[in-house]
Amino acid sequence: MKVVSTQRSQVLAGRLATALNIPVIDTRWQKFPDGEIYVRAEQPAEKVVICGSILTSDDLVEILLLKDIYSESDITLVIPYMGYARQDKQFNPGEPLSARAIARILGADVSRVYTVNIHEKSVLNHFHTEAADVTLSSPAAEYIKTLSLDEPLILSPDEGALHLAEDVAGYGKWESDYLQKTRLSGDKVRIEPKSVQVSGRDVVILDDIISTGGTQATAASMLYEQGARSIHTVGIHGVLASGAYTRLTSAGIASISCSDTIERACSTYSAAPVLAEYL
Repeated sequence: MKVVSTQRSQVLAGRLATALNIPVIDTRWQKFPDGEIYVRAEQPAEKVVICGSILTSDDLVEILLLKDIYSESDITLVIPYMGYARQDKQFNPGEPLSARAIARILGADVSRVYTVNIHEKSVLNHFHTEAADVTLSSPAAEYIKTLSLDEPLILSPDEGALHLAEDVAGYGKWESDYLQKTRLSGDKVRIEPKSVQVSGRDVVILDDIISTGGTQATAASMLYEQGARSIHTVGIHGVLASGAYTRLTSAGIASISCSDTIERACSTYSAAPVLAEYL
């Protein structure tokens, strides 16, 4: 077995290969003047792991080209971050179910697919091959332990994401809750934990995706007003779009971290060990 990666996921692919003690295939990428993508991965492999996160259409095309290169191999596809996975419903006539469309083409001609903390697990049914989702609750908890916080409170941004907060809190035997919005007037909203007081406590706002950081930044400001001692934010996938890192820092958040499913300067823990266990 060998590992080959898209351009975006080189670091994670290298860590995954190290964890599995298998080779990484030397791969070259190029873009032609008309925007077409060229990929070259010369080494043959009877079994190959293709590792690639999808943030842009180019990322998707790279995966399709790698699948074609290794079309005669037994392919395991690892999608650390799957773009389009949040578009899992058709809200208006004429809209595509984008998650289904992408899953169908990615799942074709591969033996199995692994995603990481996919936003909606029902998307796995659209791959039409063996598919499983890997959770990074354990490495996220191990990272939080390194912050040396005094009995941190793990908060999810909303009730829908509470399961992740509960999973992570379970590893550290910490308390968990979710943030609830209460409208005070036409233009005033209060954000606070549903059941737990934050006064004098170290708080970790945990979410599967840190996108623009708007919710975390607004919540941090209000939690400080409610007496929180320190606030940290931990995400699985650090999309960090539209100035998110600056927004979070300016809100007084003490530390910002995510995994290497999307490789950022603030990627403080890796998906590789957990993925290696599955592989």
